[in-house]
Formats: sequence, structure tokens, C-alpha cells
Amino acid sequence: MQYLVIVEKAENNYAAFSPDVPGCVATGATVEETLNEMRAALEFHLEGLDQLPQPKGLRYYIDKGDLLHEPEALFTELQLPRLAA
Repeated sequence: MQYLVIVEKAENNYAAFSPDVPGCVATGATVEETLNEMRAALEFHLEGLDQLPQPKGLRYYIDKGDLLHEPEALFTELQLPRLAA
């Protein structure tokens, strides 16, 4: 499963979130650390859900126009192991 992750530069670090998984966020000192923390946060968050949110992907959010306000963000998709729903 691949979930879209958006990484933004904050004042003193980086912050990441996934629009497909509301409430799941992570921070780190570098982009790499932030992505590693976000992968762990997503896995932990999703393990606690009865039903996994369906990943929509970057194209869905671009077509919908939801990401136009994030011009300097890094958009990536994190590959997660298959989790039991």
C-alpha cells in the first residue's frame, strides 16, 4: 500500500502528514528523518484502525485541486507493508 505524504519545511524542522490518514503526522530534523518517522507513524496509526483508508495517490489530489496551496512542499508516496484490515 502506498500513501501520499506531504513534507513541509517548518521554522526549525520538517513536518509531514498524509491527506488519506487524518490525524497522522510526524516531524524530524531532516527530510529523511521526517519520512522515516512518518512511515513509523503511519504503520502504528493504521494498525489501530478497523478499516484501512484507501490510498488515493497524488494524481487524485492534484486533479481535485487540493494541493495547489502547497507550492514548496515535497510530495512522495510511502510504501507500507500489507496490513490486515
